Amino acid sequence: MNKLFIFVLPILVIASCNVKEQKSMETPTVAYLPSPTQSPSGEPYLFSDTSGTYLSWIEKKETESTLNYSKLTGDQWSAPIMMASGKNWFVNWADYPVVVTNGKEFVAHYLDKSGESTYAYDIQLISSQDGKIWSAPSLLHNDGKQAEHGFVSIVPYGENFFVSWLDGRNTAMEGMDHQEGHHGEMTVRAAILNKEGRKITEWELDNRVCDCCQTSATITNSGPVVVYRDRSSEEIRDMSIVRWVGNQWTEPKSIHPDNWKIAGCPVNGPRVVALNNSLAIAWFSMPEGEAQVNVIFSDDGGATFGKPIRIDEGKAIGRVDIVLLEDGNAMVSWMEGPSIKVVEVKSSGEKEVSLTIASSSDSRSSGFPQMTKSKDRLLFAWTDDKEKIIKTASLPL
Repeated sequence: MNKLFIFVLPILVIASCNVKEQKSMETPTVAYLPSPTQSPSGEPYLFSDTSGTYLSWIEKKETESTLNYSKLTGDQWSAPIMMASGKNWFVNWADYPVVVTNGKEFVAHYLDKSGESTYAYDIQLISSQDGKIWSAPSLLHNDGKQAEHGFVSIVPYGENFFVSWLDGRNTAMEGMDHQEGHHGEMTVRAAILNKEGRKITEWELDNRVCDCCQTSATITNSGPVVVYRDRSSEEIRDMSIVRWVGNQWTEPKSIHPDNWKIAGCPVNGPRVVALNNSLAIAWFSMPEGEAQVNVIFSDDGGATFGKPIRIDEGKAIGRVDIVLLEDGNAMVSWMEGPSIKVVEVKSSGEKEVSLTIASSSDSRSSGFPQMTKSKDRLLFAWTDDKEKIIKTASLPL
């Protein structure tokens, strides 16, 4: 009996190990969800909170644009609700509208042309008390300049909302032809909106930043944080962070010295996310001509950072998104050539094997893929460049 027991035990252990190895090697299945959008549609944005997951997008037919949203229930998107429409909108592949909720009220924005110049457009805010009836638009900024205002981030901030954006009021110099480009300094500004979407207070955070990369905002235990592509006098365009600490804003600080020197804007902004005081940032850079996507973690709300973790596979074009998990790890999405990829990255520096969510296109018309966490799964949205329609998918965590 003893000999039989000794002989059988290793087999059971080996079998048990094989089962564990098999389970660890199982690849999660990407499920593609029916799209609530109509062609032609683009500029998707995803937002999740305890009330649910929301997808917003723009549909453009002839001369009219409409901003719509849908809520996810199970694996089905609800019938679209139109939030606003207009014939004078500025619709841009990289400067997508945002809709968020604090669990009760909703706030959204879109861009409206303010003049004949290519870069003359305003940020219009709309709000709703129930997600069905939406207010008339109101301007976020009050500078009165026919200049570029866009690349907006909005996040819930208690019962209110926090918003950041790129502001070109200083580029609107009298007597200059703005069709030829910017002639002053682009700034990044921020404000707090009440639950009706009305501005309470406003700040200038940095007086010289990159002209057309998205801003990104999140809330830590200390307060709001904004991350953006900065711009030095030597044309170094690395990522900077400003934080609300002790009832004032910190000075802009680089999150990591990539030292990427580039004469023009790469149109490739960062994404930041926080959970309590844990913070993670994903961004695209190209120092020494080498395209790469990096992730960096902070455990003190962005005061200090660890070492960056490179996650791309050699053909990165950026267009990043990031979600922070309860265990402190991050899920990061980006475009590797025409492929939309996602990978889990640990704050300790390790990363798992990446997955391909979909094959898209590296052209501008494919836009910026979006990702959000919805309970125990990730949701993705992107523009199908061929069919000109928003597609969505889910991935279990």
